[in-house]
Amino acid sequence: MAKVRTMSVKRDEIVKRFYSQKYKKNMIMLSSGEYYASKNGEILHTVLGSCIATCIYDIEKKLGGMNHYLLPGMVHPDEILTSEVGRYGMYAMELLIGKLIKYGARRENLAAKIFGGGNVLKFRKSDGDVTGSNIRFAKKFLELEGIPAKSEDLGGYSGRKILFFTDTAKVLLKRFNVEKNQKILDNEKAYKSLVFHKRGAEPSGSVVLF
Repeated sequence: MAKVRTMSVKRDEIVKRFYSQKYKKNMIMLSSGEYYASKNGEILHTVLGSCIATCIYDIEKKLGGMNHYLLPGMVHPDEILTSEVGRYGMYAMELLIGKLIKYGARRENLAAKIFGGGNVLKFRKSDGDVTGSNIRFAKKFLELEGIPAKSEDLGGYSGRKILFFTDTAKVLLKRFNVEKNQKILDNEKAYKSLVFHKRGAEPSGSVVLF
C-alpha cells in the first residue's frame, strides 16, 4: 500500500488518497464533512457513527460519489429541507449531485444508497432526535429529488465502515462497536462539537458484509 497523502479538492475540502493493492484501485478516504465525486472508478471509503453517508451514482455512466455529514437537531419531516438544521445535509447533497452532473451524469439516471445514523453519540435532550433527523433528511431529500434509494443500512447502535465502488455502485459494509474504537469515537465527537458550535449551540447494487 502506498503512502497516504492529502489532496485539495475544493477550497478547504481535503481527502486522503492511496492505492489499494487488494482491489487494484485508487481509494479515497472521506472524513466527516467531506464529499467526493469520481469519474475514474475510484473506491470511496468512510467510517460512520451518528453521521450519514449517501452514495449517489449513475450506473450507465459509471460515475459515483459520496458525502459524509451530520445533521444536528430535530425538525418535522415536512420542514426538513427549509429549516436551519437542514442546511448541512442539503449542502452536502447539492455539492455531490452538482459535481456528478458536471462529470456527465444524467439526473434522471441517478440512484442512491444510504448508510449510518447509528445511536453512538450522546446528545442533550434539547438537541432533539439527531440520528432520526439524519435518516429522515436523507430519505426526504432523495424522495423530493426523484432519486430512488436502492438500498440502505441505517440506525441501530453500531458504527459502519463503508467501501463504495463508484464504477459499479457496489458497497462493502462492516459494522463495528464504536465504543471499542476510541479514535473513531473521538473524531465523531470533534465533528459534532464543530457543527453545533457553528449553529451557535454549545460546543461539545448490493450491499455485502465483509
